[in-house]
Amino acid sequence: MALGCAAAIAGVSAFGAVAASADSDRDTTSTTTARAAAASSAAAADTIAASAAEVDEAPTVTSDLSVAAAPFTGGTQVSVTGEGLDEVASVTVGGASADIVAADAAHVTFAVPAVAEDALGTAAEVRFADAAGQAIGAETPTAVVAAGTSVVQPLEGVLTGASAPKAPTAPRTLTLTYTSDPGIDAQVGYVLAYWSEYNSDVYPVISGYDCANFASQSLLARGWTMDDGWNLDLATGAMSPSWASSTALRDYLNTRPDRATPLDDSQRGLVKVGDIAQFDWDSSGDRDHTAVVTRVERTDDGTKIWVGGHTKDADFWDVDTALATGGGSVSYFSIR
Repeated sequence: MALGCAAAIAGVSAFGAVAASADSDRDTTSTTTARAAAASSAAAADTIAASAAEVDEAPTVTSDLSVAAAPFTGGTQVSVTGEGLDEVASVTVGGASADIVAADAAHVTFAVPAVAEDALGTAAEVRFADAAGQAIGAETPTAVVAAGTSVVQPLEGVLTGASAPKAPTAPRTLTLTYTSDPGIDAQVGYVLAYWSEYNSDVYPVISGYDCANFASQSLLARGWTMDDGWNLDLATGAMSPSWASSTALRDYLNTRPDRATPLDDSQRGLVKVGDIAQFDWDSSGDRDHTAVVTRVERTDDGTKIWVGGHTKDADFWDVDTALATGGGSVSYFSIR
């Protein structure tokens, strides 16, 4: 019995020791888990989860105009860069509509519209708008982060999930200055120099109908080069029909869209100095007289045009007066 009791006591003691050890392990594990949870909670408390930041996606022009000045005769292509520019639906320069040549999300290219000569030297505001007519602004970044700069964020109080803020911007106005065109200056200068004193030392004169011959001379002064369809042999005086005849000149220009665009009188708003005006006095369909546009005025009442030329020797002949006197109709070629 004594041995049995001793064994029983020893067994209980051993069991008790094992149980105590297990309890100790459980306590240690619980403590570790609790500490990890507390650390996790503390980290979570130090991090603020932010909702996705709203980014301004409105289309914006962010560059200067690729060309700061352009001839008043129009046609110069100008580009800008920015964001969301595929939404640009219209461009105006000084209030005049400009044709959009190309547009994508990052770029817009437009053609400068032709304006009256009195716009020379003026700085015309360039504006962009979307399909709804809402203005698309031009902005300049006012702060720039240098490339390669690393930003170290603090461990506490960090916003997670937030988009990096954009550099602040400032609104601005884009302007284009209208300049003269050397070619047109030379052309009109030639007309004004020889409308009454014919340049017979250089060119032959066609008595009684020298108008197309003189207009062709002005185009040569402008910088045009002769070709198989439009030419003059100065040595012999031989001329192509298109050089000397108003109707033949019309037919030639209609085959050369790279050189000229036909306009009727309802399109006076597109006519510019240096263009060709042609009159059909008897409404036969032929062209009876050719002249060079020497002055254009645009007012709230409409567009007034003056021409210079030979046969009806004139430097500034009012087109409306010409029509009232001779009857018929007038048409034009916008010269490129």
